[in-house]
Parts: sequence; C-alpha cells; structure tokens
Amino acid sequence: MIVNNAFIHPEAKIGKNVTIEPFAYIDKNVTIGDNTWVGPNASIWYGARIGKNCKIYSGAQISCEPQDLKFEGEETTTEIGDNTSIREFVTISRGTSDRMMTKIGSDCLLMAYVHIAHDCLIGDHCILSNSVQVAGHVTIDDYAIVGGTTAIRQFVRVGMHTMIAGGSLVRKDVPPFVTAAREPLGYSGINAVGLRRRGFDTNKLNEIQEIYRTIFLSELNTTKAVEKVAEEFEASDERQAIVDFIRSSERGIMKGIE
Repeated sequence: MIVNNAFIHPEAKIGKNVTIEPFAYIDKNVTIGDNTWVGPNASIWYGARIGKNCKIYSGAQISCEPQDLKFEGEETTTEIGDNTSIREFVTISRGTSDRMMTKIGSDCLLMAYVHIAHDCLIGDHCILSNSVQVAGHVTIDDYAIVGGTTAIRQFVRVGMHTMIAGGSLVRKDVPPFVTAAREPLGYSGINAVGLRRRGFDTNKLNEIQEIYRTIFLSELNTTKAVEKVAEEFEASDERQAIVDFIRSSERGIMKGIE
C-alpha cells in the first residue's frame, strides 16, 4: 500500500508488497526491498539500498548527506540488510570517499534516536539501544549489543558477541566476546549470557575466559600476552578471532581490570 500523500521519486525502485505511510519521502536512486514498511514522516534519501522485510519508523532519516566537511557530493550509498528495524528518529549518513558506503547488516535493531555516521560498517544481528551515537568510520561486528546513550569514537572497532554497558564512552577497540563497562571503559568479564544464548557451551566459555585472563589479568603487556595466547592455547576459531582482532587493532584495545 502506497498512500497518495507520500512523495516517491519516479526513479525510486520499490519492491513488492511495500507499504509507504503518509508524508514519507522517498528520493531518487533509492531501492526498497519486498515487504518493507516505511512509516509516516520517514525520509529515505539518495543512495539508500533497503533490504527485504525491514521496518522504518516515523521520523527516521536514512542515507542523509554526511556531516563531514570533506564530503564533496561523491556517489556513495547507505545499505540496509534484510529484516532490520530502524526505530523513531534514527539518523544514518551515507558514505564518503573513504569506504563509499555506510552499511547496516541484516536482522539488526536500531532503537530510537540512534545516530550512525558516515562510513560505518555494522554487522548482522546487532542491537543499538536508544540514543547510541556512532561517529564516522566505526566498525561493529556481528551480534554486538550497545547499551543506551553510549558514544563511540570515530575509527573504533567493536568485536563480535560483545556487550557494552549503557552510557559508555568507547575510545578504544573492544575485542570480541567480552562485556565492557565503567569509565574509562574496560574489561568486565566475558559476555557469558549472550554467548550461551547463541549456543556456546561451558567448555567454550571457559576457553574464552582463560584467554582473557591471560590478556587482561596477567602482568604481561598486551603484545606479549597475545603471543602467549597464540602459542600456548589450543587452536580454535575463538582463539584466532581474539588474536587477529588485537593484532590488527589500530587504536589499541580497551584497558583490563585495575
């Protein structure tokens, strides 16, 4: 159902069974997948690529021009995966010449007033709670959960299966499988509840916990602790994910327990 008092540019590509509510705005060079619902007063701007079965609520602004003084109108996009819900007054900026896109994965939930800046890459099954503010060039991996009013600094990476406490300031990279809390942000244990919900058994949780005890609770510096993990722990996908994440971190990882 597309109501008469919504504006839809004639060059927009609208899939099957799409509902567009009153006063929504759909710009040119926009694609909306099948069975997606666009709420009243939502705006979907140039370069948006919306997947199937999405819900975009009232006041959301998708694929806005980047709030970046270096942006010169280059052809960039905002890509939203399937089955993602974007709640009231979320703002998502499209990419710049850095990554050429801003991307939100499938099966995500962005709660009210979330802001996603230009060139962010957000994985699948992520939840960003109310008023989370994500600066430009941030990467958030699959299954991350970010608590309300958290602010994430530009170029930070958040690992998969993480939980970040509400109200946090994220200035450094957050490695996978952990819970992060306090100020300044630091290691607060592994994300045991989330991992169990996703099928990780007790043996796997113990392995992850022992790895992080070596990294955060030993007297070794981060480089030597990661070397020890790589050499002494049995090979596994989880061990490799942790080692690769920390070794590739450009900003450095958050602190451990003091």
